[in-house]
Amino acid sequence: MCDAVMRSSWLLPLLVVMIAVDAPFPILPSETILMSAATTAFGGGDVGMVFGLFVAALAGSVLGDSVVFWLGRCSHKLLSRTVDTEYEVSAWVRRHMLCRPGIALVGARFVPGGRLVSTAAAGRFGLPVRRFLPWSIVSSAAWSAYMLLIGLALGPVTGGDPLLSLFAGVAMAVATAAGFALVSKLRRTRVPAIS
Repeated sequence: MCDAVMRSSWLLPLLVVMIAVDAPFPILPSETILMSAATTAFGGGDVGMVFGLFVAALAGSVLGDSVVFWLGRCSHKLLSRTVDTEYEVSAWVRRHMLCRPGIALVGARFVPGGRLVSTAAAGRFGLPVRRFLPWSIVSSAAWSAYMLLIGLALGPVTGGDPLLSLFAGVAMAVATAAGFALVSKLRRTRVPAIS
């Protein structure tokens, strides 16, 4: 079944939709499926599928960013808690969004929950579309390439086996989230140096 899903003609359109929907609802396993599909494609030497995965990830990411941007612009009640919280990511995005949107949109993309916060903040704080869209494309391309590079690294380990690729994708997603949580916790508990 896993092999059928990873080699299905529906995989790329499904990834576009999942990655787009993952922007406002970051609970879907879109990253895991993308990493798993990339691992399978690299392990099997399928260059066409690797290119297709990049395009699907880019399209889904920009589409999802655009939806969250417009939600941020139109619905202050719905996204205010996400954008205005005092978490590290929210505070960092708020400081950088209007004067350095590229840093805020690209940098936050690689932090768990950062995509939702940064794209919603861009809409909420009134970043013009002409400044938002190019940076959304850049951050989406960087994220897509990063996901495919993880697939490339895992490809030799799994040998292109779809089930092993799925397990590797899940393991990488868990390890990445745990790493960010640990670093965040260490930063919060760090005692300031005494002068």
